[in-house]
Amino acid sequence: MSEELPHSLGFPPIADNQAQALILGSMPSVTSLDHQQYYGHPRNAFWPIMTKLLKMDKALNYSQHCQQLIRHRIAVWDVLQSCQRQGSLDTNIDTDSMVTNDFNLFLLQHPHIKHIFFNGAKAEQVFNRHILPTLDEQRTHIARVRLPSTSPAHASLSLEQKYQHWQQALASINSSDDGS
Repeated sequence: MSEELPHSLGFPPIADNQAQALILGSMPSVTSLDHQQYYGHPRNAFWPIMTKLLKMDKALNYSQHCQQLIRHRIAVWDVLQSCQRQGSLDTNIDTDSMVTNDFNLFLLQHPHIKHIFFNGAKAEQVFNRHILPTLDEQRTHIARVRLPSTSPAHASLSLEQKYQHWQQALASINSSDDGS
């Protein structure tokens, strides 16, 4: 059956080597892939939440939003490099087709990552099952927190409730920074 499913290929990370926090999704949605933008669905709460948290100008375009994340030492990536999936729902990902990204290399190239935030349960589940066992011992101790998915499919929380969770979690970045 997996031969009949569309093959999705993810994006490179939004990051520079000064990143201290990494936000991980599972795989870009069909709309995101069409737009070639992380969280490209107009009802996804990611960019509205980041805009409010980081006090970004709402008129910024996608590239400028990405630059603001980098400026705030936040990286964005997905746990999956590729997979087969019908539609955009994480529940439709064919687990036998999943190929994860190389996190040992990413974390080696981004040595200041102190926090990993999962944008939803699927990202955390795939990371814990397929990536965590492959990480070097030192990297298994990076703080990890699952946050409510910003996807419009995760409608059990309002935008404001999601924002509150994200605000609290990302505040931990600043409170744990020692100014270095």
